[in-house]
Amino acid sequence: MAHDLIRDIERTYKELSEQLSDPDVLADRRRYADAARRHAELTELQELTRQYHAAERQVTEAEELLASGDGADAEMRTYLEGELAAGRRRVNELADQIRAGMLAHDPNDAKDVIVEIRAGAGGDEAALFAAELFRMYQRHAERKSFEVEVLSTNESTTGGFKEVIAEIRGQGAYSAFKYESGVHRVQRVPVTEAAGRIHTSTATVAVLPEAEEIEVEIDSNDLRIDIFRSSGPGGQSVNTTDSAVRVTHLPTGLVVSCQDEKSQLQNKERALRILRARLYELKRAEQEKEQAAQRRSMVGSGERAQKIRTYNYPQNRVSDHRINLTSHRLSEILEGDIDEFTEALAAADRRKQLAQLAE
Repeated sequence: MAHDLIRDIERTYKELSEQLSDPDVLADRRRYADAARRHAELTELQELTRQYHAAERQVTEAEELLASGDGADAEMRTYLEGELAAGRRRVNELADQIRAGMLAHDPNDAKDVIVEIRAGAGGDEAALFAAELFRMYQRHAERKSFEVEVLSTNESTTGGFKEVIAEIRGQGAYSAFKYESGVHRVQRVPVTEAAGRIHTSTATVAVLPEAEEIEVEIDSNDLRIDIFRSSGPGGQSVNTTDSAVRVTHLPTGLVVSCQDEKSQLQNKERALRILRARLYELKRAEQEKEQAAQRRSMVGSGERAQKIRTYNYPQNRVSDHRINLTSHRLSEILEGDIDEFTEALAAADRRKQLAQLAE
């Protein structure tokens, strides 16, 4: 993996260096400024690759001298073995630094996150699957020592979720969940299926970095706030007062409803947090469209309309279709052990970022 990355870095750095001396690029201020910026971004990584090659040479020379044994006394062999061990440690350290440097800094990575899960095609089975996804994310958050707060739920009659929205708080929460946005598909035999036929159901996941008030200003004049009586299973005190809140953002038409709390004020505060995150996501999507036209098909709802992962119960298989990664660890993954996918997706993202630097 390290050698592949190093070759890519060196090739891209060389291409950008050539562009900086190309008369056509020099004559175009915008192209030259863009190439210079990208060249500067790779300069530190290029220096790390130079150090990596030097450390590799140290390892090779020590191995060759030890293998030859010509005139080497015990003291010299001890010295060469120490050089070899130090060289190998240095190679591994530099490889780790190069891999880390490949990932462009995402300013949202450290943020708390709002995760929205909705049942898709498949009726009650889809609602049950949505609930299982939510539990999977809860357990993954626990593994990372994050806090989970449910902001809003809409339960189905079978115990699943038509919709569930939660906030996950902790350093790096967004980086841990940002690759989960999209359509998740499950293939299994529902408990209500007498003939034993496999059904396919879906649920959609949206992962939004939580926005601070200073990042997204909401004018109170742009809001319509409706108060209504909560709906849900009978007999609960939450349903006996007009405590549910529906907030409509008039400029965008975004609507958020919260009814899980008994307090009208608490429901309003939760609804505004969700609304702020959705507005921030709209803002980010628009910026991506303006800054990278070649990625327009992947922005916003277009990306989320695509099937990203399949959970196949009969085959004990989970497949991520974005990177063609399949794991036969279904039960462990549903228990929240999704790092295998997160790390592979992050690595693929790094390679894509490098390829885009050369474009």
